[in-house]
Amino acid sequence: MSLTEIPLTTLTGAPTSLADYADRAVLLVNVASKCGLTPQYAALEQLARDYADRGLAVIGVPCNQFMGQEPGTPEEIQTFCSTTYGVTFPLLAKTDVNGPERHPLYAELTTFADDEGQAGDIQWNFEKFVIAPGGTVVNRFRPRTEPDAPEVVAAIEAVLPG
Repeated sequence: MSLTEIPLTTLTGAPTSLADYADRAVLLVNVASKCGLTPQYAALEQLARDYADRGLAVIGVPCNQFMGQEPGTPEEIQTFCSTTYGVTFPLLAKTDVNGPERHPLYAELTTFADDEGQAGDIQWNFEKFVIAPGGTVVNRFRPRTEPDAPEVVAAIEAVLPG
């Protein structure tokens, strides 16, 4: 099954999939509201705004698997993101990214290696995947790599459709 065919659910409970973004580049990031890396939301939102008209979609995937750092309800998560960081990009339903209940999306994503050749489990909140239009993963960046780091921006710019 390709990434674009995997059924997903938005934070509000609506069905979706990456097929909805097949003509766009996607920066997909597992996120959390109570993490030391949470301020990365600001850079993610800035990327979403700066590159939207060039074909980038930023998608956040809340995950509570790392020290319970995303404990909120969907409403609490949405409120936190919009009021604290002005987040306008879409958020998916809270998702397991590792372990026996790992979502099929992450079962596929974790097969892709980072720049050091390491595939496997998501290390922590804010691990980033750059996905080209059509649904091919082209880069994986670990959590401490800032969303606006030159290497992330270059990876995004390399696959922008417009």
